[in-house]
Amino acid sequence: MATRIRLQRHGRKSYAFYSIVIADARAPRDGKFIEKIGTYNPNTNPATVDLKFDRALDWVMKGAQPSDTVRNILSREGVYMKKHLLGGVTKGAFGEAEAEAKYEAWKNNKQSGLATLKLKDEEAKKAEAKARLDAEKKINETKAKALAEKKAAEEAAKVAAAAPAEEAVVKEVPEAPAEEAPVAEAPAE
Repeated sequence: MATRIRLQRHGRKSYAFYSIVIADARAPRDGKFIEKIGTYNPNTNPATVDLKFDRALDWVMKGAQPSDTVRNILSREGVYMKKHLLGGVTKGAFGEAEAEAKYEAWKNNKQSGLATLKLKDEEAKKAEAKARLDAEKKINETKAKALAEKKAAEEAAKVAAAAPAEEAVVKEVPEAPAEEAPVAEAPAE
């Protein structure tokens, strides 16, 4: 019986998560399986993998063939690195303790690389937020300047409108009547 390590789909439409299962190659994707060895959730950033490492290594050593996606997951989790090192132990290239030390060094290197990526991602998010804040402050300053100019123009218009009104009031004040010239009297008859 050919066994496959593959993903079994769960979840709702457009929000899938998967179980990593050992199944007969002839079984349907979401059908009967032999053993469940983990879960894979691609919806998180980074994708979340919960894997029974020893069981996955055992099945890979027995010859179970993984699907392409599962091969990538197992490789990232270190199952294939451990298999490679155990192959070296069986051939006598080095001892089991040395293989374990090499695996731990690889795992620590991988963890530090992930930590630096996460740190770099957080710094990028902070820089982006700061850039947005600076852009917003700049926009607010230009709006405030435009508003101040508009208010100054309105004030000038009010002063200008008030000045002609005052001049008009001054012009409307009646001037003192001019003295009348004596009218020549007509000769009396």
